[in-house]
Amino acid sequence: MRYGRIPDEAVRRLPIYLRGLLFLSEGGQQSISSKDLADFLSVNPSQIRKDFSYFGVFGTPGVGYKTETLIKQIRKILKLDVVHRTALAGVGNLGSALLAYPGFGVYGLDIVAAFDTDPKKIGRKVSNITIESSSKLGTLRRRKIDLAIIAVPGDSAQKTADVLVKAGVKGILNFSPCYITVPRRVKVISIDIAMDLARLPYYMRAG
Repeated sequence: MRYGRIPDEAVRRLPIYLRGLLFLSEGGQQSISSKDLADFLSVNPSQIRKDFSYFGVFGTPGVGYKTETLIKQIRKILKLDVVHRTALAGVGNLGSALLAYPGFGVYGLDIVAAFDTDPKKIGRKVSNITIESSSKLGTLRRRKIDLAIIAVPGDSAQKTADVLVKAGVKGILNFSPCYITVPRRVKVISIDIAMDLARLPYYMRAG
């Protein structure tokens, strides 16, 4: 399977499918068709089938998918079948909210360390995580932390990313309002809440 040839959009939709399947599974649904899943998620069933086809045949034609089996297969594709230890750089308002958010565990993500440059924050506990000095970001490799979240101001984002890459981080979720550059071996996903919000008025109906 050559993941490099699979469209990013297909990979981006897999967690959406996973979240829907988890909800349905908790409700006792043991099997599901692509149409039923599409109706639940308000997407096109052909798109679901196409996305799944990139990774192999999961279901049985005319029968559908076993919910638990499909959940396991998507977790495996996304490499969420193991827990990924994650570090948070920046414990301001956004960082504190991320530490308190319970949803990461569903996807096998565990924020185990948090760092900040503010002396007043260092040593404090937020959601049972003791905030450490950003000078200790270099310890991530020996602590087996391979993912990181950047929630620092824009003027500190690139420097923070450089330190994280040097410390062995392989994936970065960037909440800073700027672009960062990293080696090709490191994957960066940037989320700009304000920019995404700015798209909404376009879709609003007049009146």
